This record gives sequence, C-alpha cells and structure tokens, in this order.
Amino acid sequence: MTDVQHDAATRTLEQLEEEGDIAADYIEELLDICDLDGDIDIDARNGRAYVSVHAADAADLAVLSRPDTVTALQELTRLAVQTKTGAFSRLILDVGGSRDARREELGRLVARAAERIETGASEAALPPMSSYERKLVHDLVAERGLHSESRGEGADRHTVITRAG
Repeated sequence: MTDVQHDAATRTLEQLEEEGDIAADYIEELLDICDLDGDIDIDARNGRAYVSVHAADAADLAVLSRPDTVTALQELTRLAVQTKTGAFSRLILDVGGSRDARREELGRLVARAAERIETGASEAALPPMSSYERKLVHDLVAERGLHSESRGEGADRHTVITRAG
C-alpha cells in the first residue's frame, strides 16, 4: 500500500465528512450552473465519503447519470476536494442511482463469466474498470463461490475469474 493509499484508508469520520461537504458544495454549484434540480446526501462508510445526487424527476439528472459522465464528474469532484484539503480523496459519487445501475450491470457481467467457468473455461477476464468497480466485482464473484484477482496495470487493470481453490 502506498503512503497515499494508506493515508486515504485511515481517514477519520470528521475528515470524511469534510470531504463530503466540499464535494456537495462543488456539485451544488454545478447543478446551479446547469439549472438542474437535485438533492444531495452525504455519507461516510468503508473509509470513503459517499455523495449521492437525486431528484424527484429522474429526467432532471439523466445527462449527469450516464456512467462515463459520473466517472468524469467524480474525478473532477475529487480534484476539488484535494485542492481544498491537500489530501487525496477516494470519494464515491452517485448521480440518479448510477451506482446501483452499474452494480446490476457488473452483476450481469459476472453471471456471464461464471457461466463460462461452469461450462469448462479455466478463467474468464472482464474488461478494465476502476478500483471501486473491481471491488464490487470481487464481492459479487465471492458470493458465487468463485475466485477473482486483478491483473494488469493502470487503465488496463481488470478482473480475472477462476474456480475457487
């Protein structure tokens, strides 16, 4: 674990709440600029700040809730937090339920990979994804009684699924 990762992993609740507040202010400004309505919830769990944006009318956030847009917005929000705190941020941003939708999509990917393993493949590789998404995949794979590991470096880092033990 690098010093940056260790520092991020040992954040106090107060530090995570500060990250969430800074992120919420940043997102609120963006929503105002875009003339979009949205409510923001802040939470801290598993050593990360979680910021969720939701609206009574999901159509209000449709453009911002696209997976690539959420990923880009999350990175910009992390940079805004880092600029104010001077510390690397691992905050997670959810816009209009995008994280739940992505978890369901990853669940379908894992199910297809598990079928390949069950029909005789020695392993099944998934496409490259973020560390957060790989963590979700590892959890989904473990629930199925299979084994997974991350391989590759940087933008090519991906998960490979095999039979357990």
